[in-house]
Amino acid sequence: MKKIVYSLVICFTAFQMISCKSEAKKETKTTKEEVKTEKKAAFVLQDANNSINWVAYKTTEKIPVNGQFKKVNITAGGEADTAKDAINNAEFSIPVSSIFTKDTSRDFKIKKFFFGVMDKTELLSGKLVLENDSIGYANITMNGVTKKLPFNYTLNGKEFSLNTTMKITDWQANKALESLNTACKDLHKGADGVSKTWDEVALNITSVFK
Repeated sequence: MKKIVYSLVICFTAFQMISCKSEAKKETKTTKEEVKTEKKAAFVLQDANNSINWVAYKTTEKIPVNGQFKKVNITAGGEADTAKDAINNAEFSIPVSSIFTKDTSRDFKIKKFFFGVMDKTELLSGKLVLENDSIGYANITMNGVTKKLPFNYTLNGKEFSLNTTMKITDWQANKALESLNTACKDLHKGADGVSKTWDEVALNITSVFK
């Protein structure tokens, strides 16, 4: 009788262990399936081809100097089922170290004598807000100052493009502008012999969604 009871206990224990393993496998499988079926937004700004181009000006003749930032990080938002919703309320940061003008000497001077003079400006940051189908604004933080920068934009299919002009002194960056002009004094002289670095920077930002 004892042998029979002992055998039954062993069988019951083995059955319980097999059942637990089976349930564990089922739970694991379900978890994996849930991960696989997680839906990704149709429009993801971080994955788009983003270009941030700018034009600054020197000499009294207002000669353009072209450049770009080669890196941008989307820090909040930026994902939606439409391109417009992905852009609207997206927050971003731009490392100033990613500046590029095709002239390494100029890049160095802009980083050191312009951004380097500002307060807390390893990164430029902001938030995009679309007010209607053609205008919006960006809350740009630079030199420890946050200002509203209006812009015009177009959105054609998967391509978003905005244009605006920012006035550097609106961000209390007079000192940085003077510092850059001093460092580039001779290079910013025109035919009249006057060295000038303009307060305006034109911006064109495009995002082409994949």
